[in-house]
Amino acid sequence: MRQERKAWLYLLPAILFLGAFLVYPLIDVFIYSVEEGYNFASQTYFGVGLYNYSYVLHDPYFLQAVKNTFLLVIITVPLSTGLALVISLALSSIRPLRDLFQTIYFLPYVTNTLAVGLVFMILFQKTEYTDGLINLMIQWFGGSSVDFIEGPYWAKMFVLCFYTIWVVMPFKILILTSALASVNPDYYKAARVDGTSKGRIFLRITLPMISPMVFYLIVTGFIGAFKAYSDAVALFGTDLNAAGMNTIVGYVYDMLYGDSGGFPSYASAAAIILFAIVLTITCINLLVSKKHVHY
Repeated sequence: MRQERKAWLYLLPAILFLGAFLVYPLIDVFIYSVEEGYNFASQTYFGVGLYNYSYVLHDPYFLQAVKNTFLLVIITVPLSTGLALVISLALSSIRPLRDLFQTIYFLPYVTNTLAVGLVFMILFQKTEYTDGLINLMIQWFGGSSVDFIEGPYWAKMFVLCFYTIWVVMPFKILILTSALASVNPDYYKAARVDGTSKGRIFLRITLPMISPMVFYLIVTGFIGAFKAYSDAVALFGTDLNAAGMNTIVGYVYDMLYGDSGGFPSYASAAAIILFAIVLTITCINLLVSKKHVHY
């Protein structure tokens, strides 16, 4: 009994912290989301119901934000994880310069997000003076220039996905390189003695051994991509609705503080919908992990 009290005493700071900064805000947001006609100035409302959810789900700006967010998630999470795994395997095979290359690949992760976005905008944006470095390269190969920042939707989505992959991949490379280094080399020696091919060694030894880290990166990748906002702002500015490149988090921010701001009930409803989406995707990943992740 005394040991249990001591354990709860150790856990008390964490419980209080989570209650104050996680549980209470979540409950408060849910309450806001069902208060109909909430007036921010007078702190009053005229009813309780699901109208806010209905409004948000029929708002074309929110539907566009959901489309953008899901495309970003579906494209960037698998690609960034797969590329990071390939690069990590290559780094693991380069013993002398592995630490140097790890540092080089990790540099984008410690660079300010908006600064990287500004560089990408300069590379892709067409101006009255220049078409941008990327368009110059396209023209060298006989193609026609494309306005990636203010042009067609597919071009803007390409830049956003490219930028997101560039930003998140260094962390994944670091994690996967560490995971590969932790695999017991005796397994590889035994496989080589049996004449096992490199492809089979990767599928039967390497991938199962690092599967917990891969699963961790996929789950956190999904959560991070669903929370994307600063990436889009860095490339397309603060008026993401006009650019057609808003995200769900951006929509929540706009409803609170943007040009259409002052509607905390709509913002709360959108936030609860985002929470439900992320929770559902995470639960699905957890169910899949039971069959494919080896601890």
